[in-house]
Amino acid sequence: MTARGWFLFSLMGVIWGIPYLMIKVAVDALSPSFVVCARCALGALLLLPFAIRQGGLPRVVRTHWRPMLAFACIEIIGPWWTLTDAERHLSSSTAGLLIAGVPIVGLVLARFFGSAEHLGPRRLAGLLLGLAGVTVLTLPHLTGGDTRSLAEVAVTVLGYATAPLIVTRHLKDVPTLQLTAPCLALAAVVYAPAAVAGRPDAMPSAQVLTALAGLGAICTALAFVVFLELIKEAGPTRATVFTYVNPAVAVAAGALFLDERLTVGVLAAFALILTGSVLATAGPRAARPGTSEPLPAGGLVPEEERGRRPVS
Repeated sequence: MTARGWFLFSLMGVIWGIPYLMIKVAVDALSPSFVVCARCALGALLLLPFAIRQGGLPRVVRTHWRPMLAFACIEIIGPWWTLTDAERHLSSSTAGLLIAGVPIVGLVLARFFGSAEHLGPRRLAGLLLGLAGVTVLTLPHLTGGDTRSLAEVAVTVLGYATAPLIVTRHLKDVPTLQLTAPCLALAAVVYAPAAVAGRPDAMPSAQVLTALAGLGAICTALAFVVFLELIKEAGPTRATVFTYVNPAVAVAAGALFLDERLTVGVLAAFALILTGSVLATAGPRAARPGTSEPLPAGGLVPEEERGRRPVS
């Protein structure tokens, strides 16, 4: 990937490494529908002014409403509720482990739908190494959960793996803000009746309110902007590999802020995750036009060779 792609990838690893904790804090005091509605509403309120300022938002929605609706349902409306409801019974580390299956599912779906994105032994080995690292990292922290909760996370994984394919195939030219803001607004409207019905009787604690604010502003508004840019930069399969980094972020935060121990197993998991992420996000080296000589790093063709023939 490019330097910009690595920056976006690293940022997503952090931004979507913390929502499991925030969801757990919020859903212990509030209903899943209220948490999802508040998260989406805050994200939409933050992004809509910028999307409107870009101009042409109504035209974009009229032109692309079908894939935008599919994206909203598959990425937000369904998975965010199932994940939030599942965390009423699952630990955040368990949820993080299960969500780490997104790249594998996305890889299978991409091949099933005939994606042209190249997959070689190196990238497949990276995906498997990353999954092994997440397993090593989270197994000591697993707690029990019922069949329904595990099925809910499986639905979330399927949605998270499918949505990037929709973006790549049908929404690649839609500005990021003009895709994200309407989808979040729609999700907030969908969950508003259930959120009102399940609203708390008393004002939530400062800790819960802080968790909701973090979910809406950081893990929703900012995260979606970065995520969609990452999909456009790196492709749908590589873009989801950051889910391998998420549990590592959670453990690192615990060590830094809660004095939790860094064991040999944790350090080994970090090594596996880092190696797997590098391999899984690395692209093939293309040949120079008309030759078998590899291109320089980044796949850039010298100016004098452009236009002669497509890069194979």
